[in-house]
Amino acid sequence: MTTTADVPGPVELPVAGSEIDTLLGALDRNRRTFAWKVFGLPAEAMRRTLGPSTMTLAGLAKHVALVEDYYFSLGLGEVMPQPWRDVDFDADPDWEWHSAADDSAEELQALWEAAVGRSRAATVAFLVEGSADSPVRWTEWNEPPNLRRMLVDMVEEYARHTGHADLIRESIDGLVGEGLPDEDES
Repeated sequence: MTTTADVPGPVELPVAGSEIDTLLGALDRNRRTFAWKVFGLPAEAMRRTLGPSTMTLAGLAKHVALVEDYYFSLGLGEVMPQPWRDVDFDADPDWEWHSAADDSAEELQALWEAAVGRSRAATVAFLVEGSADSPVRWTEWNEPPNLRRMLVDMVEEYARHTGHADLIRESIDGLVGEGLPDEDES
């Protein structure tokens, strides 16, 4: 079962912070809840599905790691890191979802943690000279979005997939809730 030692430390969302601090705090709070729902299980539990869906916690972890790198590494002007750089997503657009079955729970957690670390570093570097209003490097839209839009999209990505993870995790070991339990309850 997941304990508070298995997930990142507490995230204090500012009560009356700046826009960027509030957006980054909301993203980190969503990341923390996602980690609590997804990690701390053996690989076989991370491969379980719920109902008719093929979605797994393993697939969710690898997908969100990809989205982190796509938005923050590629979106903020960095090179797309491995393992994504050599994947032909045109030939296999769901590669991260099904290839996760071959990864250990530890590999998936390390992959996600590394992607989050790169995202945080890229955001800090971007904010040295930019702001929430600054456009990011993007190639999919006619006009590049600004950092604000990218952060809101990531909060939405985590919120959606944490809901999926919540249902799957409850079916595995009954873990439910929005926040982490107190230390003495874990």
